[in-house]
Amino acid sequence: MVFDTGSANDQRALARLETDMIGWLTSVTPEGQPQTMPIWFLWHDGEAVIYGDKRARRNRNIEANPRVTLHLNSNEKGGDVVVLEGEARIDADGPAMADNAPYLAKYADWIRDFMNTPEEMFTIYNTVIRIRPTRGIVIGAS
Repeated sequence: MVFDTGSANDQRALARLETDMIGWLTSVTPEGQPQTMPIWFLWHDGEAVIYGDKRARRNRNIEANPRVTLHLNSNEKGGDVVVLEGEARIDADGPAMADNAPYLAKYADWIRDFMNTPEEMFTIYNTVIRIRPTRGIVIGAS
């Protein structure tokens, strides 16, 4: 666990990991170029679970270099920052999105609004990526 659950800042960070809808994942291309993209994620058992497009460049990036960062949006004043450094892996045995009830509960409205059908979402975003945090950075609210 990278957060001390006794700290108010860390408790707030964990709550945000449970509820924030958008995160920003930075991976590094094999050529060394950082690449940051918005992602949907589920915080589950101390890891971030992401469903990605099997064609996404980030998959190749993670295979070449598993070190990534995941950060959440700051507040309007630039505070309440949550950043996770970690190791990502493609989880070929991970649950299909259609079988991940907590993920579906979190994003049901968005899946309905952004995709023609849930089945289309399941077909496109079928690569399970897990991020195991190695370091958590929290900068308090300002």
